Amino acid sequence: MWWPMSQSLVSSPLLAPLSGPTLADLAADLAAGRTTSRALTEACLARISDPTGEGARAFVKVDAEAALAAADAQDGLRRAGAAPSVFAGIPIGVKDLFDVAGEVTAAGSKVLADAPPATRDAPAVARLRRAGFVVIGRNTMTEFAYSGLGMNPHYGHPRAPFERAVGRVSGGSTSGGAVAVADGMAHAALGTDTGGSCRIPAAFCGITGFKPTARRVPKEGAFPLSGSLDSVGPLARSVACCASLDAILAGDEAAELVARPVAGLRLLVPTTVALDGLEPDVAATFEAALARLTAAGAVVTSAPFPEFADVAPMNAKGGFTAAESYAVHRQLLAEKAGAYDPRVAVRIGRGAEQSAADYLDLVAARNALVAQAMARLAPFDALVLPTSPILPPRIADLATDDAAYGKANLAALRNPTLINMIDGCAVSLPLAGPGGAPVGLMLAAAGGRDGELLALAAGVEALLKA
Repeated sequence: MWWPMSQSLVSSPLLAPLSGPTLADLAADLAAGRTTSRALTEACLARISDPTGEGARAFVKVDAEAALAAADAQDGLRRAGAAPSVFAGIPIGVKDLFDVAGEVTAAGSKVLADAPPATRDAPAVARLRRAGFVVIGRNTMTEFAYSGLGMNPHYGHPRAPFERAVGRVSGGSTSGGAVAVADGMAHAALGTDTGGSCRIPAAFCGITGFKPTARRVPKEGAFPLSGSLDSVGPLARSVACCASLDAILAGDEAAELVARPVAGLRLLVPTTVALDGLEPDVAATFEAALARLTAAGAVVTSAPFPEFADVAPMNAKGGFTAAESYAVHRQLLAEKAGAYDPRVAVRIGRGAEQSAADYLDLVAARNALVAQAMARLAPFDALVLPTSPILPPRIADLATDDAAYGKANLAALRNPTLINMIDGCAVSLPLAGPGGAPVGLMLAAAGGRDGELLALAAGVEALLKA
């Protein structure tokens, strides 16, 4: 496959320019006394409250008083030489589906508005707090995490940075988290990924998103979409940021991320499904990235990946997400159907179409799919493919057009879903296409190879930044 590439894509840095400090930068500034947690938190709160910004759409709840108190506490611990980690005091956003002690977990909905507050933090939130991160607020998301576009009729549609005046979707379902990081309203965000919900918003907003192996981070205390596919992951400004957060979330010991050299990497470009229907800017930017990788000594192979052709038929009746979300929501739908986003209610309702036999067949088919895909991937270090085949669509084009919405949603979710279905791990790197158009480069590996993938991604990131 060949697409014409502009000279700028061939000769200039492909990685989207960093729009703020990395976690390592902030940790160094805190350690040297060049800033404080209070100063960082006040700056984030100012951006959130800016009436010309996206704060009102990127957050459903901000408790400034609690955030500042937490910041002051971390500053006190640092002065006493007792900071719990090098990242202590850095503000972070939390997706609205995570339990935070004393707060209602609404999951982007109005349906759960009268639910009792959580009695304890979700394990993922608790681990971030133990490392000293300051929870700056709860981020807007697609209702019940059921869309790859990030639109929410209850709390608003956070707009991607690209052509903001036009108004483009920020990607879902971790929409507000991605916008918050991109706009400096938080320095990282805690998200989930069932079919791309960390990677799509990262791609659409020009940041980095990581989907770990699903079993890597505890999912307790996170309102479920699909227990078979859900994973908990970070959105941040670099691969190293995501690696640091992932280690904390997984309960691993902190370790320096050593970038793997690109020369000699064995990368597989799957020509089945993943390259179908790419928008021209996405295709040209992706081809430019492959050219840069090849020139640096990576062995890039384009070949069919037949297992990917099986994913859409497996999901013909809504797949795991419909079946498993329907099991969670059927009583709520019976009682409060009118309070749901209709586009979400319809998708959840498809779970009623599946019989027990259908579901058991789906489980068996996925088990076979995973085994076959892992065998095909074994000779390679990683898959490489576009995160999304499309640029972020215009909100106005989707707001009242259900057909356009459905088509865009399926397109955005398609490639990331392939990786969730084969139980892999994946990272989306932000590429700058023509005119600054946001394009995601997805690197994916077999489940359980998270550390290897992050080291590989750090090497690719360094190359594309040059």
